[in-house]
Amino acid sequence: MIESTQSRPAAGIAFLIAGMAAISINDMLIKQLSGGYPLHQLVFARSAIGLVFGLALVQMEGGWTILKTRQPGLHLLRGLLVVLSNMSFFIALAVIPLADATALFFVAPLFITVLSIPILGEKVGPLRIGAVLVGFAGVLVMQRPWAGDADLQVDRMILLLPVFSALTYALMQLMTRKLGAESKASALSIYIQVVFILVSLGFWLVAGDGRFAEGSDNASIVFLLRAWVWPSPEDWGVLIGLGLNSAVIGYCLAQAYRLTDVATVAPFEYALMPMAVFWGWFLWAELPDMAVWIGMTMIVGSGLFVFLREQQKARKIARSAIPSRF
Repeated sequence: MIESTQSRPAAGIAFLIAGMAAISINDMLIKQLSGGYPLHQLVFARSAIGLVFGLALVQMEGGWTILKTRQPGLHLLRGLLVVLSNMSFFIALAVIPLADATALFFVAPLFITVLSIPILGEKVGPLRIGAVLVGFAGVLVMQRPWAGDADLQVDRMILLLPVFSALTYALMQLMTRKLGAESKASALSIYIQVVFILVSLGFWLVAGDGRFAEGSDNASIVFLLRAWVWPSPEDWGVLIGLGLNSAVIGYCLAQAYRLTDVATVAPFEYALMPMAVFWGWFLWAELPDMAVWIGMTMIVGSGLFVFLREQQKARKIARSAIPSRF
């Protein structure tokens, strides 16, 4: 018997907020480690450790049999989209403030609204189309087209990486509800961890010696392709924490979207924004400038408007504000 996914809104919201807190900690730790380790090594360590914790959750939710699926291809595609979303976001984190990257990623619900037209056959009215345009205008403001390269202090292509991350996340999220109806939250998390491990091992086989990063002065490229190094003793605890956090994120977000309808739970994902601002200020003395605050307000405001319209219309399709980047 398929368990209801829309009957426990309070529990869904609680899982969602816990997942957002775990994501904020994960993003902070990845940014802290980006100067000394390659991204694919961090992804491998986090996912391998997270897989151990995830398998324990599988046992709690019903045992090995819950890992069986009739849709392996869709789960693989979902996992690859999460990997693309996750890694493009983290590459950007190496060089831009955490709050800026997080705000740009919040265009995900706007992408979901637009993509629902060709993918789900949705009819989107003028008010929601207007909100989408306002949100994308906010992205443009955060790109600061009036600023020169010297004032911007970062390649404009790097500023687009969180937007690409949001696009791949949106494609993934449109698949989640259908898969969640037949798969337990722990199983959904395991599938993603396995894909992360396979992709990171592929990077190690091709670029693990760091040869592709040699001579590059682009911090994002170096973060992606530098050579693997043996972790220092003080970093082992951080890596284990990343793995545990990864399992918590995957489980909490999958559980949140299984337990209640997306229009109810998704607006609470915006709790991630003040968390990102806090970590940026607390650890790196980074506070958004006026352009970022304006763009952030436009993006978040338009996303919330879209969700309010969805609730008014009692939509039941897969809609989410931001990340399960895991």
